[in-house]
Amino acid sequence: MRVGGILGTIETSTIVTKKKWLKRREMGLVVLGVALHAVYMLSIFDIYFKTPIVHGMDPVPPRFTAPAKRLVLLVADGLRADKFYEPDSEGNYRAPFLRSVIKNQGRWGVSHARPPTESRPGHVALIAGFYEDPSAVTKGWKANPVEFDSVFNQSRHTISFGSPDIVPIFCGALPHSTWNTYPHDFEDFATDASFLDEWSFDQLQSLFNRSNQDPKINELLLQDNLVIFLHLLGCDSNGHAHRPFSSIYLNNVKVVDHIAERVYSLLEGFYNDNHTAYIFTADHGMSDKGSHGDGHPTNTDTPLVVWGAGVRYPRPISKIDHSDHVFRFIDEHAHDMPTPAEWGLDGIERVDVNQADITPLMSTLLGLPCPVNSVGNLPLEYINMNEADKVEAVLANTKQILNQFLRKSHIKQSNSLRFKPFKPLAQYSSILDQIEHLISVRDYEAAMKLSENLRSLALQGLHYFQTYDWLMLMSVITLGYIGWMVCLVLHVLQSYTSLPGNILKEPAFSQRYNSGKVYLCGCLLMGVICIVLMLEHSPPLYHAYIAMTVFLWTQILSEYQFILTLWRHLRGRKFNYIVQLLAISIVSIFILELLVHSFTKRELYTWCFLITGVVACFYLFNKIPQRPGIPIFVSVACWFLSVFTLMPAEIPDNNQLVIVSGAMIIIIGAAARWLDLHSERNNCWLSICSHELKKPRFPMLFHLQALLVGLSSVMVSVSTSHRTEKKELHGVHQLINWSIAGFSLVLPLLSENGLLSRLTSIFLGFAPTFLLLSIGYEAVFYGALALVLMSWILFENSLLYFSKENKSSPYMRNMEEHILENDSRDLQLSDVRIPLVFMVLFNVAFFGTGNFASIASFEISSVYRFITIFSPFLMAALLIFKLFIPFMLVICAFSAITKLVRVPRLGLYFLVILLSDVMTIHFFFLVRNKGSWMEIGNSISHFGIMSAQVVFVLLLLAVTNIYTKDIHIRSTSPSSRKAR
Repeated sequence: MRVGGILGTIETSTIVTKKKWLKRREMGLVVLGVALHAVYMLSIFDIYFKTPIVHGMDPVPPRFTAPAKRLVLLVADGLRADKFYEPDSEGNYRAPFLRSVIKNQGRWGVSHARPPTESRPGHVALIAGFYEDPSAVTKGWKANPVEFDSVFNQSRHTISFGSPDIVPIFCGALPHSTWNTYPHDFEDFATDASFLDEWSFDQLQSLFNRSNQDPKINELLLQDNLVIFLHLLGCDSNGHAHRPFSSIYLNNVKVVDHIAERVYSLLEGFYNDNHTAYIFTADHGMSDKGSHGDGHPTNTDTPLVVWGAGVRYPRPISKIDHSDHVFRFIDEHAHDMPTPAEWGLDGIERVDVNQADITPLMSTLLGLPCPVNSVGNLPLEYINMNEADKVEAVLANTKQILNQFLRKSHIKQSNSLRFKPFKPLAQYSSILDQIEHLISVRDYEAAMKLSENLRSLALQGLHYFQTYDWLMLMSVITLGYIGWMVCLVLHVLQSYTSLPGNILKEPAFSQRYNSGKVYLCGCLLMGVICIVLMLEHSPPLYHAYIAMTVFLWTQILSEYQFILTLWRHLRGRKFNYIVQLLAISIVSIFILELLVHSFTKRELYTWCFLITGVVACFYLFNKIPQRPGIPIFVSVACWFLSVFTLMPAEIPDNNQLVIVSGAMIIIIGAAARWLDLHSERNNCWLSICSHELKKPRFPMLFHLQALLVGLSSVMVSVSTSHRTEKKELHGVHQLINWSIAGFSLVLPLLSENGLLSRLTSIFLGFAPTFLLLSIGYEAVFYGALALVLMSWILFENSLLYFSKENKSSPYMRNMEEHILENDSRDLQLSDVRIPLVFMVLFNVAFFGTGNFASIASFEISSVYRFITIFSPFLMAALLIFKLFIPFMLVICAFSAITKLVRVPRLGLYFLVILLSDVMTIHFFFLVRNKGSWMEIGNSISHFGIMSAQVVFVLLLLAVTNIYTKDIHIRSTSPSSRKAR
């Protein structure tokens, strides 16, 4: 048997063989895509989330006399700088004791924290001198995954009292420590948490009181190099519970000031030797909403007051002396920003520091080696030492940072065949010798400047080795993604377009091109690279990244002859075709970039649908002026949907709106049903309607589905009101809700197989479950999304009808001349609009009623009409199913459109993956390892979501195929009607 095809007359056996070959190839391509995205998704942990901490360095012993014998560190958790320094409404300052210290005894400033402004990383920066270890993402940000050194480690003994979440981090495994924490139960947001601060002080006071009867405690307290740490959690807890403008929070500022005064009196009365240094600060601030974590100044700006042994006295200045330096702190806020006038401290020198700078400050005051992992710079403005000791202190700080650099350099050099050193520090030893010489000749100013320059270079060198492999890894991953996209383009061109037939006719095309040599070269290259990586002791995933990339580009080069002939073919096309190709590419990239930014700015969809409504309206009026209802409907549907991305992601409860949505869904279904049954005289609707087909098996199906939607709306009201009154879910209500949800999902399979009939039935079939899982406006969104999907179908159907009316159009000629064996035509350049629209609608389903990147943004109360007893797996399954319902509607509409316009669904699936990977590459470069945990987590989530679409979309296509596989599209061509 012979049939016509794109390559002429082809035997049936040839078609069968080609079909099997295509199926195997596409199966391999899907498997490759899944493996590639899984492996490349792991690459961000090798690139962005490697720990900066290294071990193997020796502490640098100081060569100066310690100005203090002991140090007290008071950390008021969650205390904002402005709330500490500013006066209250009556003009009285909230911290009178520490304010008197600022004016008479010590130095002050603002300590700048680096995001994430959370308690654990803030205390690590204060006590260990380095900022958040990005590898903590592997521990869910709950702990530091790598051991580190701290001031407490270097001390002779540490005494610590405070929160069970902070104190054990530093003292839990420290043998030379005395510590205690209150139970977690004490942290009750319903109370005034300032009693937690009093508890910490009471513990310290009790210890000193017991020293009178206990010689061991007395001996412990009289040791040198003693550190006393009080963690004062009250401000943080009260800020979360009552906000930082509340009287409870502001009163807590007075409490910590009073505690600082009592600690000072207690220690000065006990020791009476003027050898105690005191530091008062905070780990982070508090936003106006009672949260923290990001880089807003209310979170990063914390107070710093230092006084006692070894600390300089206040230095009066005039406003003329104030300098606004261009140096920027770790939180990206300018150095020495003008002090607010309301603080009343304009006449006293203010010295701002980075939070990690407090670590070398504490070490210097106690004469201890600085923690070996610290990256802080010693703030000399706080130190009261002679010039020689100051230089020695800065030099010790410099050597400690330099040792980290040297250790990282040694590790990388020992594992690299071609090591690239950090050139500015190639002569570091001679610089150290020069500093020592300057100290010996007492040229302290020059020695200080050279030491500070060397320290700055060492910090740059640490960053250099932290990012040493970034360029290689990011280049390999980027090339891999580009290679994957090129493979997809080649596959679509070869399998789903008429190009192969046209190219075979090219005189320059040679089918004798031997790809074996390309594969051999690819294997040899892969082998050489793997050997090099093994010699460099690279992680196993490095091999996988490079192997994937080399394999993909080997596949591409094996198609060299096809690519070369394709290039010649394109060069031979008319100029208008090239312009059209470029225009479609530019528009596609613009839309994809819009989608990338929509992950953080949902309101972009509002503008997108407002503009789309206007453009589609004018376009359709121009194409089908005799059908004005369609353009108006499309515009109104787009404008209606545009409202939802302006609404809050956190959905407020509104059961009345859910009930009204049920009525709206029934009206939409009834309108679609009426259109399906009363359009037999309108040729425009023939393709999507089911009239004149065989008699339906269940003529009352629509009425049953509408009844279930109405019943689910009633159950929303009944179940919620009963649960509110009785505080439990009635067993009968639970049974009815489960029965409605399960039964309604089966009914679409029994509907007529016309496009509009089946999609209407699917819409009504998912509606009861979605309504029962809804708590607010998302129920209205379900109907609005369905209207836009219907608009999409009407738009495509109008284009199809117009093309059939215009027999000379290229679209119609392709439809008639190039029908493949599976009743699908070849893809055209204009068909790119279908996967583009799908991408927009698929992402609207992500963000239309919240943020799918964070399940926490969806209310767990959504499942209370099905279950109220805590069952995490069942609750999560119901919640995720609710999120999937809008996606399945979009996929069903997408599948129906592929049948309507007779294009291969798998071909469009590969185009969808191609477009989504353009976004994936963008998100790959947007992954963050700095900022709040939410910002870091969202950047990972966005990249992960796009990487998973190769599987996610395919699975949804497989699931929804149960509903859409037997959709029948009526042909309106004369030949088809005659044959019938």
